[in-house]
Amino acid sequence: VYVGTAARIPGALGGIFRQTVGSDQWELLKKGLPERMDVQAITIHPTDPSLIYAGSQNGPYRSRDGGESWEKLPFPDEGLEVWSILMHPRDPRIMYLGTSPVAIYRSDNGGDSWRKLPRVTSPGRVKMNFPCRVIRLAIDPTNPEEIYAGLEVDGVLRSRDRGETWEDVGDDLVRLAQQTHLKSQIASDTENEGMLDSHALTISSALPGTVFLAVRMGLFRSADRGQTWQDMQIGRFSPLTYARDVKVSPHNPNTLVAASIVEYRPAAVRKFEEVEGKVREGYIAQQAAELIAEHRHHRDERVLQRVLDHHQPLRQALGTRGAHEVLAQHLEHS
Repeated sequence: VYVGTAARIPGALGGIFRQTVGSDQWELLKKGLPERMDVQAITIHPTDPSLIYAGSQNGPYRSRDGGESWEKLPFPDEGLEVWSILMHPRDPRIMYLGTSPVAIYRSDNGGDSWRKLPRVTSPGRVKMNFPCRVIRLAIDPTNPEEIYAGLEVDGVLRSRDRGETWEDVGDDLVRLAQQTHLKSQIASDTENEGMLDSHALTISSALPGTVFLAVRMGLFRSADRGQTWQDMQIGRFSPLTYARDVKVSPHNPNTLVAASIVEYRPAAVRKFEEVEGKVREGYIAQQAAELIAEHRHHRDERVLQRVLDHHQPLRQALGTRGAHEVLAQHLEHS
């Protein structure tokens, strides 16, 4: 398991950590990395687990030996924070990288060189106290020409031509934000803020053209490639509706796994299955929530991301604020 951390508060430790299977110890990886290393993204090659990419506060890095050593990759622009790294589902040599401030880059040779893609701009609907960032990238596995970018905090962008042109598909999120229960304003001058606070998005081969989006106000789904969005109403199952992550299971494209939180409370993890277009609750992973509560040291502890094991369907890792990582194994189906 690899974990990236960022030293954004006094006393925090930034860098890349590794834990081997069967061990309960974390190793800070250092060779080839700068002393200050804030890591927001880690991506592992789908067929070569020794090939790892990391996004930092100063561009991308690569390891060819499972994290033992790292090299800084050539990058056309300095001083950009890398927040997301995506590999093409059919050709992992093709990679996309999202940054803060908002920009998207493409590599066609496994990261040896990068090109800044044109016409990638934030719509500018929300002005926060931090620069907008491309927090997640997703490709439609059935149509790899189509790419989506989640912006924190400014909605969603879409490209239909491998990233050469981009369009805003957040208008309907703004329309939904007119509903009272979907209004949220924390650090801007607009109540649209919560609906445009993207945290994750994904697409399943089981439903081509359908995009699933995690935002502050919950989980939303678009069946028409982002033109319109529907509330998946996760509040039916739990009061924890602040969605932080959503992923497609690598073992079953009909299964979505999501993480949601409520401010200043232990995180909850939920699993949903998409069956014939309808969402039904699979299970609430109370074991994972209890583990998080046991490891809790900060009142602001929360799940920020979850990772699914490609080899063991019931093994998952949860990344939380406060640099705690919790492994949840053998979660029972309801």
